[in-house]
Amino acid sequence: MDQENKPYKEVFRANNGILRASVAIRLGVPKHAIYEMARNGDLVREAHGLYRLSEMSPLGNPDLVQVTLLIPKSVIFLISALYLHRITTQIPHRVYIALPQGVKERKIDYPPLKVFHLSTKTYLAGIQERILDGIAVRVYDIEKTIADCFKYRGQFGLDLALEALKDYMNRPSPDTNRLMTYAKINRVEKTIRPYVETLV
Repeated sequence: MDQENKPYKEVFRANNGILRASVAIRLGVPKHAIYEMARNGDLVREAHGLYRLSEMSPLGNPDLVQVTLLIPKSVIFLISALYLHRITTQIPHRVYIALPQGVKERKIDYPPLKVFHLSTKTYLAGIQERILDGIAVRVYDIEKTIADCFKYRGQFGLDLALEALKDYMNRPSPDTNRLMTYAKINRVEKTIRPYVETLV
């Protein structure tokens, strides 16, 4: 049976060893082969509908990678983005993501999610890709993330935003013009400017 599954394992290998079942099926792996490979230990079920080759190392960033693969339009947001950029002392207990307005969030069992729906302009601004476990994970860049924290300071507190801003301003060559561009998009330019001027 392992020989029968060999070409299907190659499909997974060509995709960093991890695929959504629906994508694997689209790439030519029959549904029964996925279940058979999971039964015989060739595949590990990472989450509902998500499988990884058992020969591959366990994911180093399972929550972010799983969310990226299960919700392709998601962008890592707020506290999760701060954590990825290493500008917060807080450890997120859920994955914070942004989706465009009108896009329904997919319900997943794990990891726990906090979803924010953003306008098209706000959603598209500042997206960058970080490669985690061989997977391109979309996250807002550091300046957009700080502007987002100021926008949502009512929910998460001003201290979170100020901690991130101070850390950022202490880094070599902070790009305050870029930061203020995002602040304008988020309509928090007047809120951020006095803090930036104090820290320059």
